[in-house]
Amino acid sequence: MERRDEKERRRGVVSIGAVARRIRAYGGQFLLLAALTLVATLVISGVPRIVNAHAEQGLRAHLGTVPAQQRDVTYSTGPLVPTNEGGSPVATRQGDLATLEAGMPPVVRRMVERRWFTAETRPSRVVGPDLAAKNLLVDLGLRAVSGTAEAGTLVDGRWPADAPEGEPVQVALAADVARQLNLRVGSRLTLAAPGPVSPTAPPRATVDVVGLFAPRDDTDGFWDGLPPLLRVGEPPGDGDPFIAVGVVDAAALNRQAVAGWPLAFSWRYRMGADGIDARELDQVIDGLQQLTREAEGRNIVQGLDLPLGEFAAEVDSARTVLGVIAAGVLATLAGLVVLAAGLLVRRRRSEFTLLRARGGAATTSAGRSLTEALLVVPPAGALGWLVGGLAPGAPGGTLWFAVAATVLVALALPVATLAASRGGAGRRELIRSRPSARRLTVEAGLLVLAGLAVVLLRRRGLTPGEVDPLLVSVPVLLAVAAAVVAMRLYPWPLRLVSRLAARARGSVAFLGTARAGRSVVAVPLVVVVLAIATAAFCAVTAAGIEASRDRAASRVVPADALILGDRIAPDTGAELERLPGVRAASPVLHEAGQRLAKDAIGTETRLGGVTVLMVDGPALARIVRESGVDVTVPAALLAPAGGGGPLPAVVSPTVAAELADAGLDGSAFVSAQGQRYEFRVAGQAESFPLLRAESSRFVVLPWQSLPRRDYAAVPTGFLVAGDDLDGEALRRAGDAGQSRFQTGGAVTGRERPRGVELLTFADTRRQVGEGGANGVLAFGFTAGAAGGTALGLLAIAFTVLAGARERGQVLSRLRTLGLSRRQWRGLLLVELVPLVGVSVVTGALVGTLLPLLLTPVLGLSAFTDGVEVRVAFEPGLAAAVVALGALALGFAVAVEALNNRRMRLGEVLRLGEEN
Repeated sequence: MERRDEKERRRGVVSIGAVARRIRAYGGQFLLLAALTLVATLVISGVPRIVNAHAEQGLRAHLGTVPAQQRDVTYSTGPLVPTNEGGSPVATRQGDLATLEAGMPPVVRRMVERRWFTAETRPSRVVGPDLAAKNLLVDLGLRAVSGTAEAGTLVDGRWPADAPEGEPVQVALAADVARQLNLRVGSRLTLAAPGPVSPTAPPRATVDVVGLFAPRDDTDGFWDGLPPLLRVGEPPGDGDPFIAVGVVDAAALNRQAVAGWPLAFSWRYRMGADGIDARELDQVIDGLQQLTREAEGRNIVQGLDLPLGEFAAEVDSARTVLGVIAAGVLATLAGLVVLAAGLLVRRRRSEFTLLRARGGAATTSAGRSLTEALLVVPPAGALGWLVGGLAPGAPGGTLWFAVAATVLVALALPVATLAASRGGAGRRELIRSRPSARRLTVEAGLLVLAGLAVVLLRRRGLTPGEVDPLLVSVPVLLAVAAAVVAMRLYPWPLRLVSRLAARARGSVAFLGTARAGRSVVAVPLVVVVLAIATAAFCAVTAAGIEASRDRAASRVVPADALILGDRIAPDTGAELERLPGVRAASPVLHEAGQRLAKDAIGTETRLGGVTVLMVDGPALARIVRESGVDVTVPAALLAPAGGGGPLPAVVSPTVAAELADAGLDGSAFVSAQGQRYEFRVAGQAESFPLLRAESSRFVVLPWQSLPRRDYAAVPTGFLVAGDDLDGEALRRAGDAGQSRFQTGGAVTGRERPRGVELLTFADTRRQVGEGGANGVLAFGFTAGAAGGTALGLLAIAFTVLAGARERGQVLSRLRTLGLSRRQWRGLLLVELVPLVGVSVVTGALVGTLLPLLLTPVLGLSAFTDGVEVRVAFEPGLAAAVVALGALALGFAVAVEALNNRRMRLGEVLRLGEEN
């Protein structure tokens, strides 16, 4: 083959057949290079698609939790008296439904899922015999909505139609509304004209109830509107009327408008998730805000930009984290490409040396390598791109990145060939060799660059929504810098171990440490450190986010369950503790908007309102302990009962500063349920469980220390600790306690109280961790951890393969001297333990350090309900590092055994002359 290639080289002809023969001769090495190219382009093509798919899924789930009214874009006008619309003002305005939609920005217009036009009169006084029978004071509005017959079903009568001129206006009412107002089909009413009206307009109109209806689905958004169609509006005060709205035909309402009655119009558009692209969130938000600015004389109401902005912030944060992970994975792949190219050149060193000996230039070998790479790398890159295109989700626009990666991989082989032609082929003594001044300068510059990048990142921060090149370079720079430091420290302990092994009995330890000192570790060490650092970063950051979500859930529910109501009978706690699975229950009292006072008579302090929270400190500590939530009860709230003087209170820093400035930090008063309590500032807290995250003005009092009063404090909720709690039983006990309090006093309520609200820690924790862009983040962490671990093992396999031929020669000689298979495996372990141990430990340390440096600028609090993400050392990390090291060593031994079986060690001494 070499003679044929030489003849073709002399003729200056590049034979595809000769190139193919060389590729086939070194098929294993070229297959590795092609596989790495395929994986790189697969990652570049497929991962953005999967991320976009998760973002789309998260966006739909996020919008599904948004109330229907908040997804509406509503244009409206005030009451208008027709001027020059001709004979059909309602029809003229209805035509604007399509006009307004056509004028929306395209990204907003694609989101429109449903649309409604409404014309209505302002509610005005209505009278009739059936209303007078119940002495009801009612204002009635008339409303025409497109699609009423399709959205409702008749209970009695028929749908209203346009009556001839002079006949009563026909109206249909919701069945529940008619029942509450004592109306039925056939009821006749007299409706006063809504003001202001023209002087020629009729002052009143006769209205007949012709139908009663019920909604097919009262939650689909069709019936939304103010005043509501499906229920009676309660009077705001004594002497005020009930508010009701009836459905009329558009033509009948148009007749009233022509007669001079003013009408109000609205055009409502329901936005859906099917028409939105997660990649266009910024354009959608800008388009919604543009609608607000360009209302053209109409009122416009929309609240969709707020939830979309929240989701966009989560996606931006997730993409930033994914940028860090992708940088680590791609840098590791680049290192593996360098290892693969070096392995291929190492196997062909004799071939390239022969070419130089026959008069070939250094670029001749490089040109040969480039030709071979062009036959292998581009097809592999194209295949990886096509396979990645099969992933679900929209494309990420990364074609040029894939092309650039393919070009760089193709150039890696000729560059490695040129580098090998300049380097010597002799054996390197890692322990005794000293780096050149040039190499030391480069390494020192790399360390300085990594430090400067960290400082700049912490000072400058990030631009939300952009993958900052500085951010994605910091993890790679830190990992490479740490690998350089480890490589410089690596020979020192190895030298000491080598000396000890030389004095010990047996040959395995001596030979293993000797070979470890002669192995090439620079590139393998850097690659393994990069891979393990990426995996550790994903694992540590994910654990920190999960712990922060636990804290976010415990801030809302610092127990296994929380029952909230208006006022609940105090003996409900004992009732709860008798339920199956309940171990403890403790009362809480929450009242917002209370005023601070200087004395018991209520002298005003002019310091503003506060939220008062009362908790039983010892009982809360027990419940926290029983529930296993991450909450610390301040010592000030654990004061024993019966103490005199002001109550020890925990207050927010804002309140503490105001009280100190007013000289009231030692004694102040606050009201709760009409009783005034004296307290002193015994502690401060930025936040406290059971309070809103943004609450900055609160006072927490110890329930067990409250003084005796004629009217004792009444719980507004109960904390419950237990196992396998029955939610329905807890809710029934809470409702019963609330009813007992309302009916047990001297003054009882007229209406049944609203049912209690039950919150569980498990449900709250699940809500914090679900929805939004959490799917994108979870995918990134899983893929990063798994990919980093797999690529680290692959790098170790490359390290084993790089010295396979030399190791095979040594093994053949030692086997003839009596070395057993078990001793050979031990020798291989001793040779690889220093490299694997140093690289895995260094990578784990870098991966643990990266979250501490990057978490403040990644905006991860968007995934933890606003709770700051704190990354701490996890005991499981040490165990994972040990397990990973053991796995890597076992994998290396398996690769070596497989390679030895393929090479047939009895013939390996004839494969080359290197000694």
